[in-house]
Amino acid sequence: MADPFLVPGARVRLPGRPDWGLGQVQSVIGSRVTVNFEHGGKQLLNAAAVDIDVVDPETE
Repeated sequence: MADPFLVPGARVRLPGRPDWGLGQVQSVIGSRVTVNFEHGGKQLLNAAAVDIDVVDPETE
């Protein structure tokens, strides 16, 4: 099941790629998520295959 907080504009991190830094979701189409990371650039991710952690802006 998709994360209901994984929406355009959400801030995210990839536990498997901490070197990419903080990212912002650009689009979500099914399980395909496009994220623009501060150090990893724009990446197309399969949310069904990788862990994507939504960052709470209150604690960031």
